[in-house]
Amino acid sequence: MTEERGEHFIRAVERAMSVLRAFTPEHPELTLTEIANSAGLDRAGARRLLLTLVDLGYVRHDERHFALTSRVLEFGYAYLSNRSLPRTAEPHLRRLTDELQEMSSMALLEGHEIRYIAQIASPRWLSAEIPVGTRFPAHATSMGKVLLAGLPPEVLEARLGGMHLKPVTARTVTKRENLRTELASIRGQGYVICDDELETGLRGVAVPLRGPEGDVLAAVNVSLHSNSSSEEEVRNGIVPRLRTTADRIEADMRSPTRA
Repeated sequence: MTEERGEHFIRAVERAMSVLRAFTPEHPELTLTEIANSAGLDRAGARRLLLTLVDLGYVRHDERHFALTSRVLEFGYAYLSNRSLPRTAEPHLRRLTDELQEMSSMALLEGHEIRYIAQIASPRWLSAEIPVGTRFPAHATSMGKVLLAGLPPEVLEARLGGMHLKPVTARTVTKRENLRTELASIRGQGYVICDDELETGLRGVAVPLRGPEGDVLAAVNVSLHSNSSSEEEVRNGIVPRLRTTADRIEADMRSPTRA
């Protein structure tokens, strides 16, 4: 029996969602015919919806196949940032701050900026607390660089092309080629140490937090005074603890007991 819908119901939205749901982990790339069959649409209708989604940046296509872009993750980010992810992360961030006596945080990438979704203030410098919801330019922060490095190559290039690499301090990277080279290094080593780029005297250390498919969902970081320890001490002492914290959050997110 057909489910009854209210007068508000818009069939075009339903059809667009059926097109998006046609893509699965087993079938990430589909032809127009395959999508039309899966969504229960004719080819002409499916094609119009797909090309609209391409124009909006949620779908890409080559000569024969269509596939989702990472932009669809924005919907998941919005859900996670306000619900389960910060709640899951907070006890682990608190434990990290207790161990290191330094501020710990988590952020998401939104456009050309990062947005803080969790933060535990340092007991040593409470004045440096950054409220949840605060935004900073991605290119000038440790978490922003980790998140940019986690983007698929074609998405990263499009993102870099539209970014205004404004200097926040004298140390901020403002040349695209230099930033591109740094992001490649971050992608390879799995962490970043960022000195004096957002604020003089501030060092940010960040690692990615990944979802079940290996995609970067968020970034976790520790903030400290840039002269409080050497870079080697940070690599050997802080980075491993930060990675352990991210691993624990990822494990909790995968737990079937989590809502």
